[in-house]
Amino acid sequence: MTTSNINQTKIVIDSKSGFCFGVSNAIKTAEEQLQKGERLDSIGDIVHNEEEIKRLKEKGLKSIALHQVSSSTSNKILFRAHGEPPSSYKQIKDSGKELIDATCPVVLKLQQRIKKAWMDLDKTTSQIVIYGKKNHAEVIGLSGQTNNEAIVVQTKEDLNLVDKNKHIILFSQTTMSHEGLKETEQILSKHLNSGKNLRVHKTICAQVGNRVPHLEKFAKQYKLVIFVGGKKSSNGKVLYNVCRAQNPETYFVSEVEEVQPSWFNPPPSSIGICGATSTPKWLMENVAEKINTLLTKNK
Repeated sequence: MTTSNINQTKIVIDSKSGFCFGVSNAIKTAEEQLQKGERLDSIGDIVHNEEEIKRLKEKGLKSIALHQVSSSTSNKILFRAHGEPPSSYKQIKDSGKELIDATCPVVLKLQQRIKKAWMDLDKTTSQIVIYGKKNHAEVIGLSGQTNNEAIVVQTKEDLNLVDKNKHIILFSQTTMSHEGLKETEQILSKHLNSGKNLRVHKTICAQVGNRVPHLEKFAKQYKLVIFVGGKKSSNGKVLYNVCRAQNPETYFVSEVEEVQPSWFNPPPSSIGICGATSTPKWLMENVAEKINTLLTKNK
């Protein structure tokens, strides 16, 4: 979307920013259930964006922890796009409640690949390593496919947990960076003792992974960039820093009220608005409207 105000400032919303397919599908699934007029509880926040959570809460969606399922007054429980370990499925089944599974298809396929690799694994000679963020919902679901025996690595220090004397089968959380996976692969290759091999499965989601090079180009095109993301979104923090590295005039906002008039006085010739994989389009559009209002006042 492109708009121009009376000060001739061009405002462009990045068409490739916003919900990834998995998040979009999970929200659509939740809304379809809520339209039936029934209560729906989500295990964890459906998306890492406070404004979108607030919007869905008003429609009847409630975020709960897994241990609260038995006391929930809702008959339906939603699994969000991040996915869940096998133990979560068992808990919902034992509770007698209906499961609405909105696990992202990409994540679900990865879970199945990891589970098969683990079941076929000779555990005396080989090990499964997952490159991802410890305690992240997706990683918990992935590790659960291995009875939590997989080794999760996020930092260089974590690589010391990997047995040098065993072959490695490496997977990645779907939302990690290509650069991080490549660096992890290189370090693990040097970490292994002679005769041990490393098999790498490149399991980063293309839709998410390609946003870094795209935003690097996007941020350079405008005098000023507004990045819209949730305070809890780790993806948002990474992508914001990507933009700021290319354009120092990049500002992070989580809600419309955080947009500051001083950023647009004097008015820049162009403004780019972009966001995380958890940022709703409507929020970026609202930010654009706010900026237009401020530019008009600054005239």
